[in-house]
Amino acid sequence: MTVLKRLARLACALLGIVAPFASGADAPAPGSLAPVFSLPDQDGKLRRLEEWRGKWVVLYFYPKDDTPGCTTEACAFRDDLHKLTALGAQVVGISVDDSVSHKAFAEKYHLPFPLLADKDGAVASRYGALSDLWLMKFAKRHTFLIDPRGNVARRYLSVEVSRHSAEIINDLKTLTTATP
Repeated sequence: MTVLKRLARLACALLGIVAPFASGADAPAPGSLAPVFSLPDQDGKLRRLEEWRGKWVVLYFYPKDDTPGCTTEACAFRDDLHKLTALGAQVVGISVDDSVSHKAFAEKYHLPFPLLADKDGAVASRYGALSDLWLMKFAKRHTFLIDPRGNVARRYLSVEVSRHSAEIINDLKTLTTATP
């Protein structure tokens, strides 16, 4: 990959721009079982996907704490959290940043949901959301809506950060009225 293309990918990832080269070829398909994980949150507490069984999970991957696009997306989820929880959903963010970085980010923006540290990118990779840019790894801006049984209900591989939370809420409304 050329240096210019790597720089373009990095800039798009950090700014929250939907990149035309974003691929979801390895992302779990709707209807498939969501890959399980065990990762530390911003407080160092080990969190597992199974912990939220029985709820909808908005599992969103993001490139980097405290960058413009990631902040916009996280704050939109924060501001809409009452709507999401009313629909039975738990928001969970994952990036390759460590728990210390997540804690500072969560405290700075008053983020009331778990931010999980996937430092080696293994979970992002299982979700088809890992991007290796030069010597750095970043999570791609992908989101998975996981149903209460642990299956992927929707996947969002092209995310517009300013409208993403509203998109999730609309889809949850549709899915929860259709679910028996």
